[in-house]
Amino acid sequence: MRILSGIQPSGTIHIGNYFGMVKKMIESQNDGELFAFIASYHALTSVKDKEVLEQNTFEAAVNFLALGMDPEKSTFWVQHHVKEVLELYWLLSNHTSMGLLERAHSYKDKTARGIQANHGLFSYPVLMAADILLFDSNIVPVGKDQIQHVEMTRDIANSFNFSYKQDLFVLPESKVDEEVATVPGTDGAKMSKSYGNTIDMFNTKKKVKKQIMGIVTDSKELDEAKEWENCNIYKLCELFMNEAELKDLQNRYATPGEGYGHFKLTLLDKITEHFAPYQERREHLLANPKEVHEILAYGASKASKIASEKMRVIRDAVGLI
Repeated sequence: MRILSGIQPSGTIHIGNYFGMVKKMIESQNDGELFAFIASYHALTSVKDKEVLEQNTFEAAVNFLALGMDPEKSTFWVQHHVKEVLELYWLLSNHTSMGLLERAHSYKDKTARGIQANHGLFSYPVLMAADILLFDSNIVPVGKDQIQHVEMTRDIANSFNFSYKQDLFVLPESKVDEEVATVPGTDGAKMSKSYGNTIDMFNTKKKVKKQIMGIVTDSKELDEAKEWENCNIYKLCELFMNEAELKDLQNRYATPGEGYGHFKLTLLDKITEHFAPYQERREHLLANPKEVHEILAYGASKASKIASEKMRVIRDAVGLI
């Protein structure tokens, strides 16, 4: 079973990203043949700064490698290092109706939020289809907002297969994790960069402490018992503590004498402890960029071998001899 995931090069990642997507992607290396790429071409729809894109792409690679992306278990590369995806994107474009793209929820949502409409944004689903179909992907893990894109990929693949009377493309299935953790941000809303309520996993302890100390709580005093059930600190602690540790924390909440600042420091200690091994690996990679680029080149060579053979078949089928 071949699993394909795209990673947006969006710079710093936070614990909401980790528990919402990254952790499960890393674990999927044991579920099948994982193909994971950093979506540099896709990022061009929103990033227009050379240095920002280069830095974000490098940081995305470092972060995922530090968190357990294994270049031997998976195929891990940067999208623009495998040029066949653009050739397939053009061929698929000729089998994609305007009506299909006009119905794309993502395009409508982005333009409604003021993002400038352009061809890249409009044809984004066709490039995504090329990403998926180029590698005969069986499973595409997505959030609920991305299900439509996988369905569009199937529509495009069916049209292409029908036109050339061959089963040239595998029809992918979307996989939606119904138990994706919704990680609360420092204000209690879903953790998101756009809300400015994140807690970073890879930052200095001083900066992470500042973020944690900003978690919104009620105004109970030291000599009052606290309620843990709806406390943002406790909800975050649940991600890092076992049952016994959580029971102890509940007792601390119920016992007057400690303030929310004490619980925040406990959370800081748990986050630091959890990510310490990953932080060490990340610092090594940041100090050795050549190693990172060699890993990405190795992944691109593996991906290119498959992509090249796939495109040979497709070119032959359409008459590009």
